[in-house]
Amino acid sequence: MDERYQSYNVESVEVTGGNFWAPYPKPGEAPRAAAAGPHGVEFATDAYQKREPLDLRSNRRLRMLTKALGPAYMRVSGSWANSIYFQDDDRVAMPPPQGFQGVMTRAQWAGVVDFAEEVDAKILTSFATSAGAKNPDGSWNPEGARRLFDYTGKLGGKIDAVELTNEPNVARPGYAPDVFARDIATLRRLVEDVSPTTQIVGPGSTGEAGFKLFPVPTPEQASTVRLLSGTPTPRFDVFSHHFYGAVSQRCKALGAERGNEVTTSPAEALSESWLSRADQAQAHYRALRDRFAPGAPIWITETAQTACGGDPWSATFLDTFRYVDQLGRLARQNVSIIFHNTLAASDYALIDDRTWLPRPNYWAALLWRRLMGQVVLDAGSNRGDLHVYAHCLRGRAGGVALVAVNLSRTAAASLRVDSPSERYTLTSDVLESSSVKLNGHSLALTGGDTLPALDSVDAGAGTLSLSPASVTFLAVPDAGNPACSTRQSLEH
Repeated sequence: MDERYQSYNVESVEVTGGNFWAPYPKPGEAPRAAAAGPHGVEFATDAYQKREPLDLRSNRRLRMLTKALGPAYMRVSGSWANSIYFQDDDRVAMPPPQGFQGVMTRAQWAGVVDFAEEVDAKILTSFATSAGAKNPDGSWNPEGARRLFDYTGKLGGKIDAVELTNEPNVARPGYAPDVFARDIATLRRLVEDVSPTTQIVGPGSTGEAGFKLFPVPTPEQASTVRLLSGTPTPRFDVFSHHFYGAVSQRCKALGAERGNEVTTSPAEALSESWLSRADQAQAHYRALRDRFAPGAPIWITETAQTACGGDPWSATFLDTFRYVDQLGRLARQNVSIIFHNTLAASDYALIDDRTWLPRPNYWAALLWRRLMGQVVLDAGSNRGDLHVYAHCLRGRAGGVALVAVNLSRTAAASLRVDSPSERYTLTSDVLESSSVKLNGHSLALTGGDTLPALDSVDAGAGTLSLSPASVTFLAVPDAGNPACSTRQSLEH
């Protein structure tokens, strides 16, 4: 898999400021004023909240935490990106021109480029395709994208990968196949002209594979097959899609009559029926990749606990099981990169955007980054409540890294490891809380802005007992696995 397998999203609306998924109110908090989102107020009632632009330049804690996850890709996109105008001058933000809903200034984009360089992130972005970015004949006008490429080059940065637009199969209004095909061809000509090494990623579809996540007039509008049926056939360097196994509580207002039938609950969080939805979606999109872009890498450019900002428990340890299990099972299916949505916005973020402190999923992401190498090994089929995934150990020739997810809330599990291992077990006294323990000790930043050591304990060799509701990473440095002596397996 790609060395940047574990990546993340910074929504365009975070960069510019604007309305994004509001945090769920805490007990005693006053009701918030309703705000409109990019999908329209009918999409999710009272679910949005105005946020100020994300301080990417001087938020030292955010930079420190993000850098520890690198190298990665940072995707700057999202639904708002479809209608954001790049203001290519040095003035303060002006009102958006007709046909756009927001404005991104040079200073804001320069913050993105500077942040990416500091944290070792490559940039993936998309462009506006709203009415303001259209030619009179309805085709996409690439001049705004050209200006963004040019300014990025002036800053000494690079846009490493691009999508035409966010979620074109559910864009409003929907994309006609021939128009989409023509616009992708225009994007390819632009990239070949201004940045030939930039990868074109797409289509970035969502809401398929049996999950009715979004209100669409007809099944055909949400079909990737239909979207890619235009002429000339759209060509992508990377085949991408979004995966959400459900919609959050915020979007329940859609109602079954609008096509929204997929939700979930904390009671299902450790169930195979919930976790295996990733397999169902991946099988669907892998078949589409084989049909429309054979041999292309697969990127999941958005995923999280649920669409629409996550449920309240997505910010707790209870979601860490999904986070780790999804990384493991999708790596086994040849997914090259997974972009978690988001880095630091709303309830499904890795980092809390009020305190700038790590959430439980962040600690799992950090252990994954430090231990799980690029070469994926066959750990056998998962059976029952114990799911085990194996990779080459990062930085150690012949070494193996395992992650064992015990989904049982009440019973310990056992795992036999025939070589001495170093153990990192994540648990929580209360699953639906933000507190996490590593090998029995609470995890927290030290000295305000410093990560703790994340020390292991010696597990020896033999049969290990895994606590109920636990996630255990094991480093087996002397495993002697011959598949783990390649260059990829040794990269840090």
